[in-house]
Amino acid sequence: MDPNPAPDPGSATSTGTGEATSAGRLFFLDWLRIIALLVLVFYHVGMYYVRWDYHVKSPFAGPGLEPWMKLSEPWRMSLLFMVSGAATAHLLAGGVTRALLRRRSRQLLLPLLCGVLLVVPPQSYFEVVQKWHYGGSYLDFLQLYFTHDQGFCRQDRCLIMPTWNHLWFLPYLWVYTLLLGALVWLWPQSLQRAASSAAHWLHGPALMLWPMGAIFLLRVGLFDRFPPFQALWGDWFSHSVYLSMFGLGAVFATSPTMWARLAQMRHLALVLALSAWALLVTWKPGAWSVHAVVAVLQWSALVAAFGFAAVHLGHDSAWRAKLTEAVFPVYILHQTILIALSQWWQPMQWRPAFEGPALALTTLCLSWLGYEVIRRMSWMRPWFGLNRALR
Repeated sequence: MDPNPAPDPGSATSTGTGEATSAGRLFFLDWLRIIALLVLVFYHVGMYYVRWDYHVKSPFAGPGLEPWMKLSEPWRMSLLFMVSGAATAHLLAGGVTRALLRRRSRQLLLPLLCGVLLVVPPQSYFEVVQKWHYGGSYLDFLQLYFTHDQGFCRQDRCLIMPTWNHLWFLPYLWVYTLLLGALVWLWPQSLQRAASSAAHWLHGPALMLWPMGAIFLLRVGLFDRFPPFQALWGDWFSHSVYLSMFGLGAVFATSPTMWARLAQMRHLALVLALSAWALLVTWKPGAWSVHAVVAVLQWSALVAAFGFAAVHLGHDSAWRAKLTEAVFPVYILHQTILIALSQWWQPMQWRPAFEGPALALTTLCLSWLGYEVIRRMSWMRPWFGLNRALR
């Protein structure tokens, strides 16, 4: 979750297709960031109820939700990296300075440090209680957590402590930001040239086919060799995709025409995404075919998301700035709140049809409450990705 979106001068203009002057703000990117957070919260609630690996599991976990989880799983993080790439391109538009990079590093690394030390430990505690039947107190566990204990192992895999869990997005975004900053510092016109090339090559069918083909080749070449595991070093498949999406977001934000082109393709992209999803959940193809279907779903969903947002969400509102500021603290807090609630509620044996929506709604409400507390305390704001000055 990008804590510092593109500058908001207060006089941004919107054409309804995502175009704006270089000084303007693309409001649809803010709305996409807000929507992406909601998708993330509901996705993490879903992870509690499916069979896929997660920190804790419901006693009712099963396959029922898995087809619906696959609807967003292939593209939701790519969307965030594209939005963050676009925001970073706007930050770098005035040139790369040490002050800018230092400020950006504080905005990403201070929340990461706060998360690892304070926010994430309860997640690991509840995980070892459920999976390893740990009987010690939370304070006892913290001694193990901060001393890098490796005693919680299964099938040659040990729980990593300390850890960043859902906050893995922050170190990835920080590294990508430094890489893009270095590129712009060494070659100041690099984004403009890349945007010109994108405008030349990516139009009509090519706007769909070239990125799909690139994602397919990355999946075929790297997915099985380097399965995603969010540990930064060695996570080469994830980097190949997410860095590409981050860069693509920066390039599209630099081009005056690309958002409009995505908008033109939005209906076709939506049909392709839904068709690919239907194939993914009903058909049992071979490995290469799965990679092809996921590539179509991933890129088509991204084109549809940006395209529809550019057309329908290019406006400001009284809530836009408030929600945009809240995204980062809510992102930091939500998974710990979700996991703690799930374990406190588990003895009540509520059915997922009731408990799931209740978990999502209560998690969002408590995370928002946490944001309201944080935003009023200037000393806390930087630790949750906010500027120190109170709004």
